[in-house]
Amino acid sequence: MFKRSITYLTKNDSDLGDQVTRFGREHEFADITWYPSQQKAIYRIDDRVFTNTSGDGLYDFIPFRPTPSLVLAVIRTTEDNQESSGDAEGKCTGAKLVTSTLSRSAYGLKNNGVIFTGYPVIGYQHRLQSSGTCLDSLQDARITACAWDSRVKGEFFHQTTFSISLSIAKSFIKDVQKLVKLEPKALCGLDLYNGILMRYVTASGAYLGKQEDAIDFDITYYRSKDPLNPRLYEDILEEIEQLAIFKYGALPHWGKNRNVAFKGAIEKYKNAKKFLKIKEDYDPLGLFSNEWSDQVLGLKDGLAIVKEGCALEGLCICSEDIHCAPSKGYFCRPGRIYKDARVCTSLGVDGMTKGWEAFARHLPFVHQGSIPTVSP
Repeated sequence: MFKRSITYLTKNDSDLGDQVTRFGREHEFADITWYPSQQKAIYRIDDRVFTNTSGDGLYDFIPFRPTPSLVLAVIRTTEDNQESSGDAEGKCTGAKLVTSTLSRSAYGLKNNGVIFTGYPVIGYQHRLQSSGTCLDSLQDARITACAWDSRVKGEFFHQTTFSISLSIAKSFIKDVQKLVKLEPKALCGLDLYNGILMRYVTASGAYLGKQEDAIDFDITYYRSKDPLNPRLYEDILEEIEQLAIFKYGALPHWGKNRNVAFKGAIEKYKNAKKFLKIKEDYDPLGLFSNEWSDQVLGLKDGLAIVKEGCALEGLCICSEDIHCAPSKGYFCRPGRIYKDARVCTSLGVDGMTKGWEAFARHLPFVHQGSIPTVSP
């Protein structure tokens, strides 16, 4: 049993690359929440304190509380409409509302377990490490629900989570900032899901542990119910994913990623062969394995699923336009700053006619001259 003291500090992200390498060593339970589109970083100053320090704080993180199902449906419908209409400005406005509300509410921290009266919030470890009351909510016929509950119309999202060595994290952050400078509204959608959570992890001797001190980047973003429907700024999010995994050799989170993040993942672990040997010794019949685990561990092919629209769901990295959504104006193109990336880029109205043509080439029953045209 011990107590912790938590203070959230908001700063401009201009020096985030420099801060990230030292902030985690200065505070035992530090993490950073980054809002790239707003050029803000929220630093959690979080340290162990003496047990006799006054305070009975509680962390009841607002997005992890039960929410009226009707509110969840309205939020999802709004985001669906913004995506379909290309309303980036609306997403940015919504993102600022979300982040300012969280900030004013201290993200759900309560000094005495009831209300927030000011920083620092001090309390026992078990009350501050727990961060939401959603699963303890009343059984009320789903009048309220967890935001991610698939039984109601609520959140539906992709997650891309990876660890980058602390020694090169600054360069990755700068690359993301370059993309934001090119497209200032591109990452507003991340802020709707409380930005990019950055958590510190230390090197481990475990065979599949972190190879050196690193920082986790946890990114959550909109996912359509239609797997062939591209996202707003699809290319920017795909470029960030490929930047991390391939340019910076990031280690993927084993449970929070799309297929592309696991490409060549096992080769990044120096003790991978030892792990596979132990796995074979203790589980020769594969009782604790399945097709998916064999694929991500490089024991079986099939990780990349190449078909129409596969890049939209992260099932493949596009190499042809048909892997994106050419009929909707999204084509396979190089990244903006990472030219080795291959991403689904919107060419706008001018690309729609080309898109129909490219799409029609894959339909043998469509004859020359029958391709529909699109007027601006």
